[in-house]
Amino acid sequence: MTRALHAEWTKFRTVRGWMLGAVGAALASVLFLLVGTVSSNEHPGDVSALPVGPGGEAVNDSFSFVHRTLTGDGSLTVPVTALTGVLSDPDGAPDSTTRGLTPWSKAGIIVKRNLTQGSPYAAVMATGAHGVRMQHDFVHDRATDLTGVPSAVAPQWLRLVRDGKTVTGYHSADGVHWTEIASVAVPGDAVQAGLFVTAPAAVQTAGAGSSPATATAAFGQPVLTGAWRDDWAYTQVGGGAGTSGSYVPGTTGGHRASGDGFTVTGAGDIAPVVGGPALGPAFTVETFLIGTFIGLIVVGVVAVQFSTSEYRRGLLGLTLAATPRRGRVLGAKALVVAGVAFTVGAAAAAVSLPLGRARARAAHFAVLTVPTEEQLRAVLGTGLLLAATAVLALSLGVLLRRSATAITALVAVTVLPYLLALGGMLPAGPAGWLLRLTPAAGFAVQQTLPRHDHVLSVYTPATGYFPLPPWGGLAVLGAWALLAPAAASLVLRRRDA
Repeated sequence: MTRALHAEWTKFRTVRGWMLGAVGAALASVLFLLVGTVSSNEHPGDVSALPVGPGGEAVNDSFSFVHRTLTGDGSLTVPVTALTGVLSDPDGAPDSTTRGLTPWSKAGIIVKRNLTQGSPYAAVMATGAHGVRMQHDFVHDRATDLTGVPSAVAPQWLRLVRDGKTVTGYHSADGVHWTEIASVAVPGDAVQAGLFVTAPAAVQTAGAGSSPATATAAFGQPVLTGAWRDDWAYTQVGGGAGTSGSYVPGTTGGHRASGDGFTVTGAGDIAPVVGGPALGPAFTVETFLIGTFIGLIVVGVVAVQFSTSEYRRGLLGLTLAATPRRGRVLGAKALVVAGVAFTVGAAAAAVSLPLGRARARAAHFAVLTVPTEEQLRAVLGTGLLLAATAVLALSLGVLLRRSATAITALVAVTVLPYLLALGGMLPAGPAGWLLRLTPAAGFAVQQTLPRHDHVLSVYTPATGYFPLPPWGGLAVLGAWALLAPAAASLVLRRRDA
């Protein structure tokens, strides 16, 4: 096998067109990024950097907060006696509104390390349509059995207890019988704790847009135990509603005393940033890897020619005379094109990410931050994506023998489904199936856009979401890249060279 591999690599590197094609694939990927993204005059206004959560992910962290400082162990207990909202009417006149709550409108109590956006926290909350929840550090969400929207006749009681760095959440329907939800860690000595309200924008699934929302909650008298200091203070964390919407025209965040309790109004969200309508003017890792499909086509063309050229020039007989085991010849060719394609893909991706970030910031666009391990997976995954596609292309060349026919078949099963699904030219259902069954599923390995059940958005291929997880999508492509060489090996053994 070593001898066959050396022979095939020698063939590849000594043909100038193939080597130039490999280099051209990397350059094409990067150049497409440069011409396919915005220029600095398309978005002249400055966009603030997105807050970053404890895990390195981009987050929304904007809410109305009535708070005090908790310096040690202690607890906060409060009933939520009402949760109402106002929505901008997308079908009405300008500035028209309607009463209602977005499903993830939130009103509750929170212990937060400090008032800096993105700092660790633990919160127990009533929601517009998902009952009482406990959430912490943006990406973690736990449901409870207490459902419905709180009201004066059916308040929802919430409690947070801090013991050292551990914060435990509880809920109750009557303020007497309590159920523990979970315990989580919130670092820090003196933390901020109190009442909060926020309301993400209403997502219009049909038009893939969103409209502002505002929520108002009534809280009964807060009961405190432990080491508290300072008086109650109000802060609009984030200075507005952040990237998850805005206040309904005519409404603002604020609070007022209401008997022994408070009435608090807010908008925004405390949650990870996802794609879709809520993303706004921000670039993602996927944006920076947009040139991959151009590089994939070039690599595919090179791989096809690497297999068909010997048919065209009548040299396959000489190759098989030197290495009679035909499966070994095909395996050596596959290893060569896979290695070249992986290098091209990973190198182009590694260059595209910092280049794309620099370009986005120069154009005054925010960049959606993702953890380093997610970026590394996208870079290496791009290499694997091109490697598997190159093996598929090589196999198609052996099966079909003609370069034009094999290249057309490759584009039909990889690039075309990708463009149809993510370009919004198909309904979500058929687009999803294309990205489950065709080799285009492999592009999922580049996806870093998060998907969370506690963040409402439009999770469809047209908004950048693949139906399969990253490695699952690559596994579909890998299956194609295994079956195609198996078929090609069978045909190569049975067919006259």
